[in-house]
Amino acid sequence: MYIDQTVYTGRPEGERLPKELRCYELLDSLGIVYRRVDHEHADTIEACEQVEGLLEAHICKNLFLCNRQQTDFYLLLMPGEKPFKTKLLSHQLGVSRLSFAGPEHMERYLDITPGSVSVLGLMNDKEKKVRLLIDRDLLGEEFFACHPCINTSSLRFTTAELLEKVLPALGREPTYVDLPWELSE
Repeated sequence: MYIDQTVYTGRPEGERLPKELRCYELLDSLGIVYRRVDHEHADTIEACEQVEGLLEAHICKNLFLCNRQQTDFYLLLMPGEKPFKTKLLSHQLGVSRLSFAGPEHMERYLDITPGSVSVLGLMNDKEKKVRLLIDRDLLGEEFFACHPCINTSSLRFTTAELLEKVLPALGREPTYVDLPWELSE
């Protein structure tokens, strides 16, 4: 994967998609200083490893989930290297069965395509249909890294700014969950 080895501070110059530009506008309006790396499509945690080195931060796993009836939607943020089992999260939330939501729901509620899921997509969920879930292990990280609603760039800002500035600006109160590092069968 090609990665521009340059680490930028602030928004990019030139042509970008409107959904990406809205991310920079939000962060700039909140006075958040962020680092940015541009790269080829990075739609998995494994593809982001080089980017993490440049940003000096771990990119979290962003999972877009729904209930069986596809009426309740969840965005789960968790450490990228942590394994995930829907059954364990379903139990914590008291939801009978969670599964991965389809691309049509990502597009409808978050204006995001698969591989680009990001907490910043919540700015596009005007109806507040998506419930934000954060694994408590992310709270121990100094920095938070994510895509700006497109998987050809990655951003880094502090976890404190995510919790104290970004989420309040989006009108979001996260639900904290505790997912295990070890999965037993």
